[in-house]
Amino acid sequence: MTNGMVVSVVMPVYNEERYIEKCVDSLLLQDYPIDEMEWIFVDGCSKDRTVEILKRYQEKYPSLIKIYSNPDKIVPYAMNIGIAASKGKYIVRLDAHADYATDYISKCVYYLENTDAENVGGIAETKANGFMGKAIAKMLSSKFGVGNSQFRTNGESGYVDTVPFGAFRREVFSKYGGYDERLVRNQDNEMNFRIRKNGGKIYLANDIRFSYYCRDSIGGISTMARKNGMWNIITMKLCPGSMGVRHFIPFAFVISVLGLGILSFIHLLFAAILAAEISLYLLLDIVFSIKQAETLREFFTLLILFPIFHVAYGVGSLIGITKLFSKKFKRGNYENKKI
Repeated sequence: MTNGMVVSVVMPVYNEERYIEKCVDSLLLQDYPIDEMEWIFVDGCSKDRTVEILKRYQEKYPSLIKIYSNPDKIVPYAMNIGIAASKGKYIVRLDAHADYATDYISKCVYYLENTDAENVGGIAETKANGFMGKAIAKMLSSKFGVGNSQFRTNGESGYVDTVPFGAFRREVFSKYGGYDERLVRNQDNEMNFRIRKNGGKIYLANDIRFSYYCRDSIGGISTMARKNGMWNIITMKLCPGSMGVRHFIPFAFVISVLGLGILSFIHLLFAAILAAEISLYLLLDIVFSIKQAETLREFFTLLILFPIFHVAYGVGSLIGITKLFSKKFKRGNYENKKI
């Protein structure tokens, strides 16, 4: 730490013109002393007005805001660039698709100083714009939608496997290394796994709060689910142990439906098992859609969204398996940005 710098905020950005102003404005409202912070934005060659908007803020706050370029575009490269340039005692990794409670940073510092955790994080309130976006946000806040992801479903404070983004003690990166630059996704999971594997602790505090803006269309959430499912498989192969069981439940569901569907042509018993599985899924779909919905229209929307999300996720994992058998992967010259 130099010159009294306590907190270095590091934020990867790419084409964030829809969100970046609201995000930065929420940081300007933080109750943590502004002269003890630096905000490092690392841009992945945005094609919109992201950098232009950030430069306007930089003109007003030249000693606070720093902008770096990330020609490799993906998040782990951005984080490693930002960490290398930072001076703070604590590194707070933030996302531009979010805005933050006024005490977000001060609470992160409080828990880093009053627990033995090496990384702390909080609860995400998922938000979106428009009717479809709000329905998707409700799906992503449901245990049926995302399993036991505590930071998405209002989990209790305590030690956990992972948290979103994270606020780290600086020495974490000198002890355990930087972000894994092979991973287009799941880099936070892998980092937290590495901390835990080496005896460190991760703490979730349910009074650390932020709003995360999710995709607001069926196409957007389907693409996200498919890519997440694919990268879960790739991450499992590259970094064994870093992904939890819940990340592969959609894959198991899709595989079981496909497998039982094929076996049904061999024996009616498999057809009966398949019918029972689909009936149970539909029952859960109905129950959780009723639980989350406020209107009849929203109920039917959620009824469709849950299976679309789960199937896209599972199909993504199937695609991930095909990637593992590609010549590029087997020859060891795996290139993350080409997958």
